[in-house]
Amino acid sequence: MEVKRIFDLQERYKEKFSNKTDAFSGKDFGEWKKYSTSDYIKISENISYGLLQLGVEKGDKIASITFNRPEWNFLDIGILQIGAIHIPIYPTISDSDYQYILQHADVKYIFVAGEEMFKRIKHIIPNIPTLKAVYTFRNLFGIQHLNELIDLGKNNPQPELLKSIKNSISEEDICTIIYTSGTTGNPKGVLLTHKNIVSNFIACSPIPPMGMNDRALSFLPLCHIYERMINYMYQYKGISIYYVDNLANIGEYALEAKPHILSTVPRVLEKIYDKALVKGEKLNGTKKQIFKWAINISSNYKDENNSLLYKIKLFFARKLVLNKVKANLGGELKIIISGGAALQPRLSKFFWAVGIKIMEGYGLTETSPVIAVNNFEKNGIKFGTVGPIINGVTVKIAEDGEILCKGPNVMSGYYKEPELTKESIDDEGWFHTGDVGMIDELGRLKITDRKKLIFKTSFGKYISPQVIENIMKESVYIDQLMVIGENQKFAGAIISPDFTVLKEWCKKNKLSFSSNDDIIQLSEIKKLIQNEINHFNTFLGETEQIKRFELVNSEWTVESGELSATLKLRRTTLNEKYAEIALKMFPNNN
Repeated sequence: MEVKRIFDLQERYKEKFSNKTDAFSGKDFGEWKKYSTSDYIKISENISYGLLQLGVEKGDKIASITFNRPEWNFLDIGILQIGAIHIPIYPTISDSDYQYILQHADVKYIFVAGEEMFKRIKHIIPNIPTLKAVYTFRNLFGIQHLNELIDLGKNNPQPELLKSIKNSISEEDICTIIYTSGTTGNPKGVLLTHKNIVSNFIACSPIPPMGMNDRALSFLPLCHIYERMINYMYQYKGISIYYVDNLANIGEYALEAKPHILSTVPRVLEKIYDKALVKGEKLNGTKKQIFKWAINISSNYKDENNSLLYKIKLFFARKLVLNKVKANLGGELKIIISGGAALQPRLSKFFWAVGIKIMEGYGLTETSPVIAVNNFEKNGIKFGTVGPIINGVTVKIAEDGEILCKGPNVMSGYYKEPELTKESIDDEGWFHTGDVGMIDELGRLKITDRKKLIFKTSFGKYISPQVIENIMKESVYIDQLMVIGENQKFAGAIISPDFTVLKEWCKKNKLSFSSNDDIIQLSEIKKLIQNEINHFNTFLGETEQIKRFELVNSEWTVESGELSATLKLRRTTLNEKYAEIALKMFPNNN
């Protein structure tokens, strides 16, 4: 069965994985609930019948706001195979963003996670003129829910009509609008076709050597194209998918599901690494020395040609220490796909040393998303790069260093934004990514910065903040930082420390504190961070080095507004929030 439209995945399931009993699994009141191939197909069909009974037509917009769950797939296919457009929305954006998206997209129906999510948007509902109804995934008193829609479809089947509609849907038809969170202004609605997404997951599918006997853990939001595309890729390969409904449950669910593959962002990997270091710091005597030795061994892992002596040392490092990290992730994890932001080489080395292969990739919502990714072919892996360009996609580097992309994965455009579309896709069909990079001699792509973020000092020297930030975040004591200094004499940094690690450091050094604010005021902490800055400055040119820094007393999160939904810095928000700190750093403003 050739897959050309996303819902063709179900025909592929019928042909290749018809007896699969755990196509999808999710926790339901504390217990894993599994759905078979036949469940997947039947429930999706009944949702389609139900939507048709409601009068949903081809091109209508239907939104979902939920955390990851098996039912997301049933709703997704149920929407797509009647030609409607699925608009998945992140569950923790601001009220103003919810209202903007729901109005801008002319949404007719909304499906929300449950009572809490319903309350989040209840006051917005009267402001959506096109909206006909809101459904919840759970049966809540007084609110329509998904099972009612499924029952409506079950009682009103229209198989011939559904077949006719499916046959009328082209691979060039729009299947989804994904609103990018952005770092400034209103979200942009990215128009993606079936072909955009299908071409991407088929191109990526040969990379993980896995099939229907393997399990995946899914916790990144399915409302983002990154996890959504990978979710389809898992289905294309018949990999069982176990969904995590809350990031706090990753460890618990991993121990139970014992996944072989998962996708993540560097932030999660940093937390796993830092947690391991904190545990190591609590050890004493010989055990602590062995732990430090094993971590040092991991830091010397090479992406190729590790010596025989190193392999022997690594064998014992794994046996004594590193295997425990893998055990905490279920014990069977083989591959982690990393994307969404730059991955520090120390993390790549650590996880490869643990025995888990990190495959770092790169892409954007507008490219469905993958442009390049490390793979297992010859010269396919290089730490510090995002790997070779995927099949079917072409990349060139513009004169100013910007990465340009062309291929079947490039979006149709931005919804209701023709001028913005013209700015992003030139007359020759090249999509301008806004990222700066280079292609090495073996065809692997390396990202160096965001084009729009590069700024000049008052001496006319260019500064690439992301390059500096990624280097500085190699420090286990730094959680996030933002480099500033446009039109100033030097570069400075506003730093949000890793308070989990710092608290352990304070306890070890018998330093008292009662709050994060106490910690950042300690002269010993300031000296510790300064030493870290001094160390990593040695990897930078004179004009790039951080000359001054200020510590802040809070963690930067999506919920508190400093990070976008894809965990990128919201620089405008941060600049406004820490304007006084910036003035302190640059008192003369020159």
